[in-house]
Amino acid sequence: MSTPAGRLSRLLNLVPYLLARPGIKIADAAADLGVTERQLRDDLNLLWVCGLPGYGPGDLIDMSFDGDSVTVTYDAGINRPLRLTADEALALIVALRLLVNTPGLPKRDAVERALARIEAAAGDVANTADNIAVQLPVPEVESTEAEKVALLRAAVERQRALRLVYYTAGRDETTERVVDPMRVLFAAGWAYLEAWCRRARAVRLFRVDRMDTITELDEPAAPPPDAQPTDLAAGIFRPTPDLPLITLRVTREARWIVEYYPCEQVIEEPDGTWLVSLRASDLSWARRLVLRLTPHATVLAPRELIEAVTEEARAALAAYRGV
Repeated sequence: MSTPAGRLSRLLNLVPYLLARPGIKIADAAADLGVTERQLRDDLNLLWVCGLPGYGPGDLIDMSFDGDSVTVTYDAGINRPLRLTADEALALIVALRLLVNTPGLPKRDAVERALARIEAAAGDVANTADNIAVQLPVPEVESTEAEKVALLRAAVERQRALRLVYYTAGRDETTERVVDPMRVLFAAGWAYLEAWCRRARAVRLFRVDRMDTITELDEPAAPPPDAQPTDLAAGIFRPTPDLPLITLRVTREARWIVEYYPCEQVIEEPDGTWLVSLRASDLSWARRLVLRLTPHATVLAPRELIEAVTEEARAALAAYRGV
């Protein structure tokens, strides 16, 4: 079983693999590629309808089957390595340069290495990129939230500790805590303060719109030496064992969730459905997700989520009957 992104990577490798091995048995190819024969046959059926725009007889990938063997007879150009045009290389260089200069970027060294390689390969195109300036728009926030952001940034610059009255949506509770600010950032359309939380004794991200009050203390911020900025490459949400574990059975139409949310387990069932297990920040969010996926998802656990979705569905049916 693989995710859609994993299947795409496998399909791109499958054509040159088969071109180098005409007449290979499907069982042998499946063993080499680490997939089942059924999955490989599904991949081959998908390749059959892939090709260049126009999709005439001479554009689609073509194969011939001889019993349990397969041979690619037309590759539609997939055997050739991808080469960037001058415009594509220029756009990529500009984007990577902008990314390198983004404050708080995780794994900056990896981006810098990729940029250096592309600039070296692009030649004079890299010099053209020097004449292009890109400015990112500042996310719009409400005036009250903008004032909070200004207070937080000032505390970060002055390296002052803060006392926050903060609402935690996952537990539906408001708490007071003292934090040592590290940075202010914007992600997924929200403003956050990243700080060492003295109550949790760990680095935490606090959404600015959930801060009821912010008080700057007359003491320096002192995050411990091992307090490191959060790697946001995979998004803001960080699943932990204490969060509710949601198990869904999804059809093909809902498989996209494994690309959008971190999943702990994905199992392919014989009928083609997937069993997907993932952590949820709270059951209210999980309920909204399941209702969004209806009718392509069924909740298997936990019981509280099953009951919440069932109640919501009954209320919706009752509303329809009342119209």
